[in-house]
Amino acid sequence: MDKYEETRINMVERVIKPKGITDESVLNALAKVPRDKFVLREQKRFSYEDFPLPIGEGQTISQPYIVAEMTQLLQLSKTDKVLEIGTGSGYQTAILAEVVDQVYTIERIPSLHNNSKNLLTSLGYQNIIFKLGDGTKGWEENSPFNAIIVTAAAPKPPEPLISQLGIGGRMVIPSGDRNVQGLFLIKRDEHGIKIDEITLVKFVPLIGKYGWSD
Repeated sequence: MDKYEETRINMVERVIKPKGITDESVLNALAKVPRDKFVLREQKRFSYEDFPLPIGEGQTISQPYIVAEMTQLLQLSKTDKVLEIGTGSGYQTAILAEVVDQVYTIERIPSLHNNSKNLLTSLGYQNIIFKLGDGTKGWEENSPFNAIIVTAAAPKPPEPLISQLGIGGRMVIPSGDRNVQGLFLIKRDEHGIKIDEITLVKFVPLIGKYGWSD
């Protein structure tokens, strides 16, 4: 048992489940992944509190509940191929890697890309493919994806990401202005695209060709 295991399990039981997260694979992932390893040293005491934390470079690690909700909304199966836009600390990446067999993740900030890649590799994850670049363009050569998760807020859902969703694919993305956004679930079927707004959220801006300018 690691130092924080009991604290992690308590967070899942007392905070995450009561807020409506029922997907067992998501709950198991949150109980397993050591969030304390993905935060700055001075923030470790807050690792299992349900709020976002700074990770440097003007970026944040999302609150555990939002990570759980976004992952649950994707309705993932083990065999799904998932694209994550915005690796950040790598925490959401690790949660995805516990749930599915293949995770592709893109980060535009070199220091975050390198740190998360080194950390996730050291934790033993072998089912994550990393890329440094503009996530708003997606990852065309590895598309289509069963699911896409965007961990920063776009002014509108980037067209390349929508086009890289396979039939039956789901995308979760915060979209709106720089101060407050809606969290949207986008589904693609043989008839086209369906978009539902789930809740209000606040994320850092998605920077890139099909997002906000830096």
